[in-house]
Amino acid sequence: MSFDVARVRKDFPIFEREVNGHPLVYLDSANTSQKPVQVLDVMRAHQEKHNGNVSRSVHTLGTESTELYEGARAKVAAFIGAGSTDEIVFTKNSTEAINLVAHAAGQLLKLGPGDEVVISEMEHHSNLVPWQLLCERTGATLRWFGITDEGRLDESALNALVNERTKLVSVVHMSNVLGTINDVSALVARARQVGALVMLDCSQSVPHFPVDVRELGVDFIAFTGHKMLGPTGIGVLWGRYELLATMPPFLAGGSMIETVAMGKTTFAAPPARFEAGTPPITEAIGLGAAVDYLTGLGMENIHRHEQEITRYALEQLSAVPGVRIYGPVKPEGRGGTVSFGVDGVHPHDVGQILDALGVEVRVGHHCARPVCVRFGVPAMTRASFYLYTTTDEIDALARGLDQVRKVFG
Repeated sequence: MSFDVARVRKDFPIFEREVNGHPLVYLDSANTSQKPVQVLDVMRAHQEKHNGNVSRSVHTLGTESTELYEGARAKVAAFIGAGSTDEIVFTKNSTEAINLVAHAAGQLLKLGPGDEVVISEMEHHSNLVPWQLLCERTGATLRWFGITDEGRLDESALNALVNERTKLVSVVHMSNVLGTINDVSALVARARQVGALVMLDCSQSVPHFPVDVRELGVDFIAFTGHKMLGPTGIGVLWGRYELLATMPPFLAGGSMIETVAMGKTTFAAPPARFEAGTPPITEAIGLGAAVDYLTGLGMENIHRHEQEITRYALEQLSAVPGVRIYGPVKPEGRGGTVSFGVDGVHPHDVGQILDALGVEVRVGHHCARPVCVRFGVPAMTRASFYLYTTTDEIDALARGLDQVRKVFG
């Protein structure tokens, strides 16, 4: 491996604890990642020494806070290859970022009957429900890509699905259930042919491998801090500046204005236009610290480590009798999220037995119920990995599944 995982784990205080008398085995990073001391210390230091509101005060604390907040924006911009810090809008999570685009870009595009929005069957509800509501408001039609039996995006009808009526395409970059990494190059090329905008839900990709928005060639991406070693309550919308500059506000109030009179208000330029009210200041600074940590380790190194862990996990889980893996069964073109079922055992029972052994996984439909419907199951068990995951933890998962089989015969 390209970095010392044992050393990395020492930066995460939570791995010192036990669960139900067993060492903690945390395999739920697709849900939320754990936080290193480097992030926790930066957030604590800000609250203790620099706490002040941003973009409002000329006093020392306000100035320091503003510099740290805008410094975090610059770090995020560099991390994803943005052309300018003005293309980075802080939100509270990916969900708010996607809703922002669904409202503001929806108005910009002047959607109506006859227009179409295209998503996929693979989406998290956060990249499904906002588009359903947009189509209900405007009379536009929602269409979607299906999923192949192997858990890949079915692009066999790409040219018919993305057509001259398509105004916007929004798909997931990496599935939070199947682990599938979608190569969106053909989709983006087709969208450009018909003049459609493209958004990517990068909640599961930005934390795990290098993402460069210029190379992707899309118009918007959304991701969230708490899945990339940062705190909850902070997310990011990246958008091409020429689009952001023409989009109307999503939320109105303080900080997003240019001038206000009783009869009319004009609005600030992006990103301030989309950051109404007091923002999540400490959380943004914490995200900046998380970006520093990830950059220090190297996203290529993190990706290689996760590929090795995923390959090992697929091999180990495939060797457990009665376990069915959903999604790609080879590590190529997939990330460190593996969902599976155990024959004859409900996922909630699987999760409870694993938890009793200190193994933390997620069970349910993972806020992506259409994926479960596609594969004919009510729920799945999901193990998800990150830069701190070890092969020993995968072994603990496999032993836990053996225990599940013994309990349920």
